[in-house]
Amino acid sequence: MKVLSGIQPTGRFHWGNYFGAIRQYIELQDNEQSFYFIADLHALTTVRDPKVLRQNIQDSALDLLALGLQPEKATLFRQSDVPEVAELTWLLMTITQMHLLEKCHAYKDKKARGLAADAGLFTYPVLMAADILMYDSNVVPVGVDQVQHIEVTRDLAQRFNSLYGDDCLVLPEAHVLDSSAKVPGTDGEKMSKSYGNTIPLFDTPKKIRKIINRIKTDSTPVEDPKTPEACAVFNLYRLFATPQQQDELAARYRAGGMGYGEAKTTLYEAAMAYFSESFEKRADLEQRPDDVEDILLQGAKQARQKARDVLERVRTACGLKSLPPEL
Repeated sequence: MKVLSGIQPTGRFHWGNYFGAIRQYIELQDNEQSFYFIADLHALTTVRDPKVLRQNIQDSALDLLALGLQPEKATLFRQSDVPEVAELTWLLMTITQMHLLEKCHAYKDKKARGLAADAGLFTYPVLMAADILMYDSNVVPVGVDQVQHIEVTRDLAQRFNSLYGDDCLVLPEAHVLDSSAKVPGTDGEKMSKSYGNTIPLFDTPKKIRKIINRIKTDSTPVEDPKTPEACAVFNLYRLFATPQQQDELAARYRAGGMGYGEAKTTLYEAAMAYFSESFEKRADLEQRPDDVEDILLQGAKQARQKARDVLERVRTACGLKSLPPEL
């Protein structure tokens, strides 16, 4: 099967990003064909500082490669390096009905909160549909809250096919990511940049330790028994530990005599050990920016080969002339 996923460079990746999605993206890279792109065009709806966006894009590439994305298995590229996606977006816009976009969550949420919702946000699902349809993707790994985007993509593909030809666009299926790995933030709520409760994947050990020490806990005295399942520190530790290690720490919680400070130290050590190889790889990649750029450009070249094939098919179906040769 052909897999596609895009990740927005709107800030540094955190533990929630990794366990909720990135880890599973990497596990899917062994399929027939996998495309992973840094969604810089999407990010323009929220990131308006060019220096910040450029740094975010670079950090995203470094993080993904350090975490295990392998260019020989998966195609990694910047969304904006495939200009064909912009043309496909317009072709899809011409057959997109307004009411379909008015139902989409991101637009409705901003409108309900009285916030300005520009045309970029309103038509965001069409660009996302173009991203998916551009590569004949069969499978798109998404969280439960993003299933609607796949439904919109299928609706647009079906409408296009009914107008121009049943076999023009491939209808994708949503691969709903495993949500069993609940990732609490430092306040116990779901880890999210919008809540300001994240723990970064890559930062100095000192800063990561400081953030872990800020994880909210209750006021149970050191000597008293504690409930591990009700503690964000323990629930985060479970992401890094073996079942045996989890049982051992849970027993210490229930026995009493262990403070939350000690539990936080255990979490910190487990996390640093888990990501140690990725830290080393990222440090190496930071010293080789030209190599990272070559990976992105080579990925874009591979992606454009597929994109041009699909766009040629779509243009022909619409009655447009064939694509001009590449310059």
